[in-house]
Amino acid sequence: MDLLDAMQTMNACRYYKPDPVADDLLVKVLNAARWAATGSNKQPVSLIAVRDAAKRRALHDLYQPIWDSVMQKYASGEFKSGFTPSFLQHVDHFAKHIAEVPVLVVVCAEWRELTALDANLGRTVLTPGSSIYPAVQNLMLAARNEGLGTTLTTLLALAEPQVKALLDIPEHLATAAVVMLGWPAKPFPAKLKRKPLDTMAFLDSYGAPLPGAGACL
Repeated sequence: MDLLDAMQTMNACRYYKPDPVADDLLVKVLNAARWAATGSNKQPVSLIAVRDAAKRRALHDLYQPIWDSVMQKYASGEFKSGFTPSFLQHVDHFAKHIAEVPVLVVVCAEWRELTALDANLGRTVLTPGSSIYPAVQNLMLAARNEGLGTTLTTLLALAEPQVKALLDIPEHLATAAVVMLGWPAKPFPAKLKRKPLDTMAFLDSYGAPLPGAGACL
C-alpha cells in the first residue's frame, strides 16, 4: 500500500483475532526494523518475538497490575488525561487480553551504546530514543502494509527485571517497548485524527506560519 496511506491508517489496535501470524510474515515484518537509522550506525536494537502461550501470559501478568495502577490514578484524578470513559474502556480491554495477542515483540536495546546528549538540560532525556523507536515505527508500518495490527506500549519497562528473567535477556540490554502484533478484529480507520499541520509545523521561528500547511487535511 502507499506509505502515506499506511501512516494515516495505522491505529493502535486493541482488539485482535486469535489467528496466528505465519513465520514468513513475521520475519518480513521484523526485517523492516533493522533498516532504521541509528546514531553512528550502532544498531543497538534487538527483537524477541514471543509466541509461547505461557510466556505471553506471564507478560500479561506483569503488565496488568501496572495498568491497574494507572487506571486508579485516572479514576482518582491524579492523572489529568482528558481521556473519555469510552477510550479508557478500550484500553482496559486491551490490557486484560494481552495474553491472547498472537505475537508480543519485546524491543531491546544495548543501553551502553545509547548517548544521552541532553542529559544535563534539566528535563526528561529524549535523545537516546532516536536510535530505538525508528526501528519500532518501521516494524509497525511494515505490519500495517501486510494488514496486521500493532500496539506499542512502554509500560512493561517498569517490570524490566522480571521481563529480562522471563526471556533470558542479557544484562547489557534494556527493554524499551513491547509491540503487540496480530490480525485486527476491527477494521482499520479510514484516517487517523491528528491536529492540523499548521498548529505544529512552522517556518524559521516557532509559531511563524509555514506556507501551505493550512491546506493539509
